[in-house]
Amino acid sequence: MSLFAIGDLHLSLATDKPMDIFGPRWKDHVEKLRDGFAALSDEDVCVLCGDTSWASTLDEALADFQFIESLPGRKIVLKGNHDYWWTSAAKMNAFFEKNSIRTISILHNNAWPYGEDAAICGTKGWFYEESRGTEHDKKLIDREILRLEASLKAAGEREKYVFLHYPPKYGAYICPEILALLQDHHVRTCCSGHLHADSLRLAFNGLWEGTRHMCVSADGINFRPCKIL
Repeated sequence: MSLFAIGDLHLSLATDKPMDIFGPRWKDHVEKLRDGFAALSDEDVCVLCGDTSWASTLDEALADFQFIESLPGRKIVLKGNHDYWWTSAAKMNAFFEKNSIRTISILHNNAWPYGEDAAICGTKGWFYEESRGTEHDKKLIDREILRLEASLKAAGEREKYVFLHYPPKYGAYICPEILALLQDHHVRTCCSGHLHADSLRLAFNGLWEGTRHMCVSADGINFRPCKIL
């Protein structure tokens, strides 16, 4: 059993949202994803780091989830800034059960065990693009910090691997609150997405205060899930 990650699938199988308008790299990206996931086995786990579907509702996202269901491995999904279909965990789990989607799980205020000694933790995170004003920012940052902290605590004494949508470090920008949590909980690896095209040049891939950071945006890793463990 191996652990993989990829972000920003940006699926739109039931809606008119072609991704190739964002550059030639996105041409036929659904088939590229299918080819990329072919390297996984059904025993592997892949974390999807947000912006999974352009759909506005769960029903509209069904075709996208059915595509993900058809891919090998267990998939664990967290929220991105474009996941407008996202609702409560109870409603999403009921939707998956109703539609026989059995290989997709939600990462939200929880943690998922990986093997005997590790855990998968995460939340959407925070990025400077969300800034709207001091009071508004503090409320949103505090909410994401509480969610990440709840996820890390749910992991108990297991070794923690964190998955975010927004990168906590990007060029000269850092999100100190999230980076401090990663350090406090001795997080070995943190994967994030969100970045595309020219912004990938400023993605941070490396070691920061003991945590290995990896950008796993789909177009930055050629639509092939990145092996973490």
